[in-house]
Amino acid sequence: MTKKIILVITLLISSFSYSQENFLCMGRYWTEDEANLKMKEFASQWNDLTSWETRADKIRNGIIKGMKLDQMPKIEENFNTIIRDPKIMDGYIVENVALESFPGFYITGNIYRPTEPSEKNAAVLCPHGHMQDKRLKEDVQSRCATLAKMGAIVLAYDMVGYAESNQINHKMPIALLLQTWNSRRVLEYLLSRPDVDSDRIGMTGGSGGGTQTFMLTAIDNRIKVAVPTVQVSAHFFGGCVCESGMPVHKTKDFQTNNVEVAALAAPRPLLLISDGADWTRNTPRIEYPYIQKVYSLYNAEHKVENVHFPAEKHDYGYSKRSAAYIFLAYHLNLNMSKVNFKNTIQEDFVTILPPEKLRVFNDENPRPADALIGDEAVIKYLNLK
Repeated sequence: MTKKIILVITLLISSFSYSQENFLCMGRYWTEDEANLKMKEFASQWNDLTSWETRADKIRNGIIKGMKLDQMPKIEENFNTIIRDPKIMDGYIVENVALESFPGFYITGNIYRPTEPSEKNAAVLCPHGHMQDKRLKEDVQSRCATLAKMGAIVLAYDMVGYAESNQINHKMPIALLLQTWNSRRVLEYLLSRPDVDSDRIGMTGGSGGGTQTFMLTAIDNRIKVAVPTVQVSAHFFGGCVCESGMPVHKTKDFQTNNVEVAALAAPRPLLLISDGADWTRNTPRIEYPYIQKVYSLYNAEHKVENVHFPAEKHDYGYSKRSAAYIFLAYHLNLNMSKVNFKNTIQEDFVTILPPEKLRVFNDENPRPADALIGDEAVIKYLNLK
């Protein structure tokens, strides 16, 4: 990165008041001991549905204003959709797709859809975590293909700054805003499709994709089922600017964390998937009981679950995907029999495609000429205050 770019980004950060470090809660902001006490402090501030919803509104508004989502331009429902290269597989079809998030800024990904669709189908948003080309890796392909074979229309899309979403740097100052906005645009695109049932919309991602999942679910009731994987933590606020680099958890007179953000899903179905080797190791004892109490206010205890893998690590591996499939299939009315054999969920029908087969842009099909290139160009266009 050149000195000029570094200087520009530094000035932009200052102009957006991101220098107010006291309002940023990043990484392991608290110790596990501190987080345990904080959860008890939070719980003491509400005792019934009315007092919780007052707090919930404050959390939700803090997210929207903290990431400046309320300052984004009004966009008409024109996605200038590019869909290319349909590939017919065993029970599903894969297409390469680009959507215009706002003029000159593109969301890149893949649509997986069933070969035998219904007139109206469930849909699932599949964001991913921190890895270059993660959308193109085997685990994401397997997850999306399996959900598609069960009857869902699935859209896997790049994190900003990764893979084909390379119009900006990932760690630019408004990455959290852009990722949330992109997720909302993906949601709106799926809802615009005549083959999608608006009452059956799910979302799931691992790690940073888990953050994207609970953030969008918290502020948009059109997500009906959420499965944030290996990410909901009382003490860990996300280790990247795309998760916690804007003041969405704290103001001068208010403090929250990702447990309460995830709890804003209530009373919609929510599955927390956790493991023993990362910041979700305490989920069965700390995070999940708190969220259960929120769901009990809505008499919806049966709609929130935790599947914990104490001997596993931070990933979205087969065991975690299997738990997600079962939960999503139940709440989105998907056909488990398509992938269930002898009480085991099968993924062996999935054809893992090479990255070049999944990219929407290449030499023959370049990115549109109007694309905004660089952090400065995108921030200048948005003209945030």
